[in-house]
Order: sequence, then structure tokens, then C-alpha cells
Amino acid sequence: MSASGLPFDDFRNLIKALPGPDGAALAAARARDADLTKPPGALGRLEEIAFWLAAWTGRPPAVNRPLVAIFAGNHGIARNGITPFPPSVTAQMVENFAAGGAAINQICAAYDLGLKVFDLALDYPTGDITVEAALSERDCAATMAFGMEAVAGGTDLLCIGEMGIGNTAIAAAINLALYGGSARDWVGPGTGAQGEILARKIAAVDEAVETHRAHLGDPLEVLRRLGGRELAAMAGAILAARMEKVPVIIDGYVATAAAAILHAANPAALDHCLIGHVSGEPGHLAAIEKLGKTPLLALGMRLGEGTGAALAAGIVKAAAACHSDMATFAQAGVSTGH
Repeated sequence: MSASGLPFDDFRNLIKALPGPDGAALAAARARDADLTKPPGALGRLEEIAFWLAAWTGRPPAVNRPLVAIFAGNHGIARNGITPFPPSVTAQMVENFAAGGAAINQICAAYDLGLKVFDLALDYPTGDITVEAALSERDCAATMAFGMEAVAGGTDLLCIGEMGIGNTAIAAAINLALYGGSARDWVGPGTGAQGEILARKIAAVDEAVETHRAHLGDPLEVLRRLGGRELAAMAGAILAARMEKVPVIIDGYVATAAAAILHAANPAALDHCLIGHVSGEPGHLAAIEKLGKTPLLALGMRLGEGTGAALAAGIVKAAAACHSDMATFAQAGVSTGH
């Protein structure tokens, strides 16, 4: 890693010294599961989710105050004609979230999830990464710190999502920088790029990674040079959640790219995270596999705004309820067969 000064130093130290799971809470959850009125393993992955909740909250599995946090940012790379929609749509969608008119609002209502939307200086797009860094180190670190604040207030399950015209190109650039291959491997349609627009998007991602090639050995440098404010904030939120014993559900392609920065810096940094879904963006499954994760859902969605993570939160809530509220064999008077 290249040392690049004071603003990132605190984050480097934090990422190296993350707390681990709570072994006692995990053991207690496993013991209770063995006593519930079902054959061992019959609830499949729901059982693993319950154990994961116990391990990373340090208490019996429960979801009482889930929160979907959406971070919105604009990107200088959008000026290269890489998307069918103008950057003004980011602010318009933030207003739609506030008015309750977006898909995420309906999913949050259906699953009784809290929702907060964070507008990250939408009037000031990041630098065009084909020619300059997206952010200074100071701005990137400050935005990560802002993202950490999103975890305050008693949240016990955090779903992270984003909104930002041009940010699937940003995600593709981060994946290309971290994992190699070609831009074509990582660039997809995003909001519907086809033909010449898609070709420009591929070329822009290629150019961006070449422009910053000499500085991409440090994951935090990858974030500040190729990322954006919403990605920096999501990375900060994931870190803060780890420190506060809050499990995290990661949404789609862009949120996964933000998480990948932390994983590149410390392979254990995402142990408290689930991937909510595999999106319809072509590079997402490959990115998830690089993190060693298995998504909960595969619905062909590619909307962003936390929708896949929020749907997955419904499953996590059900897993906690099954674990905590099912009767034991003794309570139900059911024979164990032994």
C-alpha cells in the first residue's frame, strides 16, 4: 500500500482492526436452533441468516429497527455521453424518494423498513475520472466519515443503496481496477445504455483506469480516484456498522463496488454483510463471486436505490422471527424422535 497522508490514515487503521463476531451469541443461537420444532437444517439458509444475526449483533437474532440508507451523488464522467439520462435526474429522483413515489418507498412500506436519503452535494459532480481524480483524499475521507453517521440512532439492520446517474460506469471502473480483465467485462447497460452510448461508456471506463493506473495499488486510492461520494459514504456506513454491531445488507452493482474497496483492504471487512440480490447488470455476479458471497435473491432487478437489499431484509426479518418465535420441542410437546 502506498501511504498517502493523514486523511486516510484513520481509515486504514480502522480497517485493519475491525472487531470479529460474538462467539457466545453464535453458540447460543446454534443451541436454540437445535431445539426448535423442525428437522436440523430444514430451514436451510434461513438458519444461517439467524446465526449471522446473532454473531454480528451479539444478541439473540432480532430485527427491530431496520433502515434503508440511500446515498445520492453525481459524477463528472457523465459529461462523456455515457448514459441516456442527464445528471439532473439524480436530484429529481431524490425528490421522488422524499415524496414517497419511488419503488424503494413501496418496498419499505411493505416490509416495515425505515428509509433515509442522503443528498451528497448533487450540485457539485465529482471530477471526470477519465482525466482527473474523482475526489481529493480529504474530500473522500470526509465523505466516508459522513457515511458513518448514517448508522446512528439504534438501527439494528442496515440496507445500503444509492442513486447517481453514471455510477454503474464508476462501479465498472472500480472492478476493473481491483480485479483486472477488460472494461467490456465490467460495463453493462446501467439505466439503458445501448449502441454508441454503451461504446462510449466502455471507452470511458478503459480511459479512466489507464489514467490512474500508477496509483491503483491502494484500495482507498482506487475509491478516491475512480469512485464517487455515494460510494465513499457507503464504504463509511459499512465500516461504522461493523463497529456498532449492526449487520449490513448490500444492494446492487454500485453498492457492491463500494464494499469491494473494503474487502480489498481487509478480506474480513465484509463478514458482517450479506449481498441482498444479484442484479441484472452483467458484471454483478462476477463482482459478488470475487467477494466470496452468495446473493439472497436473483430477480433480474437493476434499479438500485436499495430495492434488492430491502427485499432481502424481508427474508432476514423472517429468519429472525422463525428463530426467536418458533416453539421448542419441549414447549410444543412434540417428540424429538430420540
